[in-house]
Formats: sequence, structure tokens, C-alpha cells
Amino acid sequence: MPHETNAPSLLDPAISSDPYDFYAHLQQQQPVYKIPETGAYVITKYDDLRHVLKNYDAFSSNVTVSTPGDSAQLKQSILRDKGWEHIPTLQRTDPPQHARYRKLLDRVFTNKRVREMTPYIDRVAHEIIDGFADQGYCEFNNDFAMPMPGIIIAEQLGLAPEEVHTFKRWADAMLGAGRSTLSSEANARTNIEIELEAQHYLAKVFEERRLNPKDDLISGLVHAHGDDEAPLSVHELQNLMHQLITGGFETTQSAINHGMWTLVRYPELQTLLREDPSQMKRFVEEVLRWESPVQFLARQTTREVEISGTVIPADTLVLVGYGPANRDATKFTCPETFDITRANAGANLAFGSGPHFCVGALLARQEMASAFSALVTRLDSIKLAQPLTEPVHHFSLFFMPMRELPITWQQPAHGGPHKPA
Repeated sequence: MPHETNAPSLLDPAISSDPYDFYAHLQQQQPVYKIPETGAYVITKYDDLRHVLKNYDAFSSNVTVSTPGDSAQLKQSILRDKGWEHIPTLQRTDPPQHARYRKLLDRVFTNKRVREMTPYIDRVAHEIIDGFADQGYCEFNNDFAMPMPGIIIAEQLGLAPEEVHTFKRWADAMLGAGRSTLSSEANARTNIEIELEAQHYLAKVFEERRLNPKDDLISGLVHAHGDDEAPLSVHELQNLMHQLITGGFETTQSAINHGMWTLVRYPELQTLLREDPSQMKRFVEEVLRWESPVQFLARQTTREVEISGTVIPADTLVLVGYGPANRDATKFTCPETFDITRANAGANLAFGSGPHFCVGALLARQEMASAFSALVTRLDSIKLAQPLTEPVHHFSLFFMPMRELPITWQQPAHGGPHKPA
């Protein structure tokens, strides 16, 4: 289809913020869509996405191609000179190389560990609410959705939770390239300098944990090798931390924000969850399906491939659409409707599928469940404090970062300050 000047575009911040009508159009008309401005292909159908994620031999996670406005080469050059350039680890590798990194992290993010962490996660949620419950107002994005996962990932990494705003600044800079339609060199350089700050801080932590290990994830990674195995290099550690910090902040923050936004749009859910906590798991899964925190991730074709009748050339950037797939009407009946009774909500692809299924999915789900259990217990009649400014989200091709979420509430009589067990 020829590109029309006024045609809808995923690079339009208004469409990026509310893309679902455009997704539905693409699924009906062009399920594999070439973005005219960049040449990247977008996969929008559920079954096509599953196919791409399983066929890593044709759709590699080690993405090396760039698009117009991409600052990747500049970033690599500066990081190489002043820090540690990006190299493929974990989500940016394919099997069998991927298995080495995945095995290390699977030892940490286990079901047993998350179960053991649940009282701590509950306590973090309540302690954050203690800070604003009596005020009747908060800017939820900055006052709860960001610090809750930030404190928890900082604790797991063995970093200082009181420095959560610093770590959030690092995460935003590391993700900077995906947050503007065409990044300026000045913005790119600013983000690179912030990432360098993070790298040099972390390098000191790696060395300290090598000499004095603790019971935290960084120590586990630094010492995750047998007598006959090479330890992870500083390059590998830096890139693993890049992924853990950005994932620990951005995606869970977004999921918690969108869960709260759902509660204010459908206030009857607040009462339902308060009176019937057994519905919380269903609520979490439907939030993840309805407004997926990760809308797209990148792959690169290793050869010419055909998907849904569209031929994609070799060495082409492909955006796998978790957001569109979770609104695919051939998989989810009335996908535009938030339905807490949806039987197959758990089939959502918010955390991916196949070898690259999100290593932190169990933790993220528990953080969401703990957060909303505490919020609906402590705060009653939650509402928007004022209408949200359009577009609601900062621009991002890959995520759904909300600009703000100001809320008010009534504090129920039983919702006083949390007393730790």
C-alpha cells in the first residue's frame, strides 16, 4: 500500500497512545504491516506472533539492523570508548547461547522465591500507601506505580532502595531510543551519558560483590560459575543489568498504572476485588491482556520469510506485536471489552512465549496482585482527580508509559496504617 501523507501511523504519538482501532484495522487488512517511515515490519496476529517467537532460527533476537533516526551506532561508539558497549545477552540472544543466561536467572526468579517474597512485597505496597493514604490524593504514577517495583528490583539486585529515583532515571535513559519518533543526537548523547553513569556505578558494585558476596542477585550473577566455567565478564554483567533494571521498572510500573486506570474507569471492580479477593488473579491477567505493558519487541529476519502472505526480506527489523496480539478477535472474543470473567485471559502474550518468556513474569504478577489487594483494601471510591491530558502516554514504539495518573479516594474505616505482621 502506498504511504499517504495523512495515513495513520504508529509514529503518531496520538495513535501510539491509543492504538487499538489501528491494530484492529491492520489485523483485518494488513496483518503483517510495513511501517513506511522506517521499513520495519509489524506482526499483529496472535497465531503469527506465536509462530515468530517459536522460530528463532528465522527471527533472531540478536538485532543488528538499524532504522532512520536510530542512535545505536553513536551509542556503541561512546560506550566502547567510555564504558562497556552492548553485547548480546539473555533476551538479545538465541538458543543455545540464550540458555546459559536463562539458566542463571531461572535459579533466582523461581516460584518458591516469589512465594517466600510475597509477605515482603505486600509490606512494600502497604508502606508506600502509608505515605499518602491520609492525604486523599496522589499522583499514582510517581507516588506508587514507579516506587513499588523499583524498590523491589533494587532490593533483589542488592542496590539501595532509597535510591529508586536514580535507578528510574537510569532505566528511562537506557530506553530512550524507543521514546521519540526520531531521536535527536543531543537527546541520544544525554541518555548515553546517564547510561555511562549507571555502568560505572554498577562496575564498582560487581567488584565489591566479587570480594564480598551477599544474598542478592548481583552476587549470584558475579559468582554464577563452576570451577571449570568462566565467570560472566563485566560486559555480560553490564548488559544483563541493563535488561533487569529496565524490565524491573518500565513494564511493571506500566502494568500497575494501567490496572489502576482500569479501576477508575470501572469502579465496580474496586468493590468486587475488595469483597471477593479470589478474583484478583483474573483481574491481573485481564489487565495484562487488555493494555499490555510491552506493545512490541524487536526481532531480525535471518532469511527471507513469508508470514500471512507477506514476504519479509532477510536482515529486516520485525516488531512482534504483543499489544495487537492480545486484542486479536480470532483469539479473544470482544477483545476491546475488559472482562474479568474472560475464560482465556491467561492465554495473553504480555510476557511473551517460547524461550524468551519473561524471566520476571512470576514476580511481576505477584507485585500486581499485592499492589491491588492493598490498594482496594486501603482506599475506597478511587477516582481520577482530573481528566487525563491527551495523549495519555508518552510516545514509545515498544511500551505504554503513562504521563500521569492523579487520583483521589475516600479512606475506609478499616484502612489505617499498615501494621507489619
